[in-house]
Amino acid sequence: MKSIIPFGLVVLLVVLFAKCGQGGVGVLMPEEDEQYSGGGSTVFSDAATAFGQEAPGLTTMQHNYFYVGNSLFNQNWVSAPASTTARDGLGPLFNARSCSGCHLRDGRAAPPVGKDDRKPGLLLRMSMSNSLEAGPIPDPNYGFQLQDQAIQGIDVEGSFEIEYEYISGQYPDGQLYELRQPKYRITDMTQGEIQATSFSPRVANQIIGMGLLEAIPDETLRDLSDPDDLDGDGISGRINYVPHIEAGYALVPGRFGWKATQPTVRQQVASAFAGDMGITSVLYPNENCPPSIDCDQLPNGGQPELTNSALNHTTLYASTLAVPARRDWSDKQVLHGKAIFKELGCNSCHIEKLTTGEHPVFDALSNQIIRPYTDLLLHDMGPDLADGFSDFLASGQEWRTPPLWGVGLFRIVNGHTNYLHDGRARNLEEAILWHGGEAESSRDAFKELDADDRADLIRFLNSL
Repeated sequence: MKSIIPFGLVVLLVVLFAKCGQGGVGVLMPEEDEQYSGGGSTVFSDAATAFGQEAPGLTTMQHNYFYVGNSLFNQNWVSAPASTTARDGLGPLFNARSCSGCHLRDGRAAPPVGKDDRKPGLLLRMSMSNSLEAGPIPDPNYGFQLQDQAIQGIDVEGSFEIEYEYISGQYPDGQLYELRQPKYRITDMTQGEIQATSFSPRVANQIIGMGLLEAIPDETLRDLSDPDDLDGDGISGRINYVPHIEAGYALVPGRFGWKATQPTVRQQVASAFAGDMGITSVLYPNENCPPSIDCDQLPNGGQPELTNSALNHTTLYASTLAVPARRDWSDKQVLHGKAIFKELGCNSCHIEKLTTGEHPVFDALSNQIIRPYTDLLLHDMGPDLADGFSDFLASGQEWRTPPLWGVGLFRIVNGHTNYLHDGRARNLEEAILWHGGEAESSRDAFKELDADDRADLIRFLNSL
């Protein structure tokens, strides 16, 4: 039951909040139900398992299959043949043995911290060129991404090392900051010279709320897009139209991946099984085999290796992971930070509130008011964040606006605070400072804030 606040108290609160904001950006009032980031699919948890909760409202059958999908997501796959016939077929080349190998506790990976750090979670995409309708053209020897693991008896494709260049800076108020620029070097190549000309490091992201994002109507994305910046606000978000395999390769809005290259959760899941673990499916039936390996002579885990029911269960799991509620959402400093977020124009791309349409499978995700802080569109982020990797309509400087829900829980869930597509930013402040292109004016305005205002903006982001 919602409590009713007397009108006189409302007036008093407005006056008090206004006084707190005098001399700078004001403090906003809390919005009704603002803490429910995932609408009815919100759960209240700030534990290490916060990203792994089932969305409320699933049917009994969906509830049961959620845990089947959880098992498929978290348990290691093995090479064929094996007695574990439901999970054999790994490789022959791969980057991880399980989905959770990269998405630990359904969360976000971090880049390696040194040469001996071999944990998965950051991979290197590669291409020769790009087709607007077919996407990146793979390297003839190494495929779409560098595979740094292999089954017994097969050579890995290679590895890569990261070195950081450190860049010092200073705010107008005198406070110092430091950014780190990653440099990548591919080593131990086994399949000949790499012919690819474009490379893109990609870190595994948190996977909460994916079904809700899938349920946002295409019309909403079209309404949000402004590819020619007709309103003159400097923001020109656009849709990445990508092939929907099960719709006859029709080009539809992309929603998932760092450059919005997958249109559905099911296709995103199948793509990860194929690219990251070498597991074939009805959507991706071909093994990733360099010229030196004859995959037809190797045992496999079936044709396809991921059965359609297993793909459905894993898709259900990924679609119905709940979104954790906001923390400290009514705190005065957090509300002040929210006002700054709006004042700086951050919400031009990180749209606070959207409404889902009818989800074709999960009624619990339909017609929900959600607060993902994304528009799912491509934006030019400037040369400093550019990877030079074109992906369907996405240029080498464009990235999908990542949802911000859950960003304040990375430390609790995954033990780090690395952000951006390659994890270069060690905290939210660094992530903001790397923004350029369409976000350059917002970044520069952030730099002009005093230390207290900058801290309140970070408090707000950590509440998401």
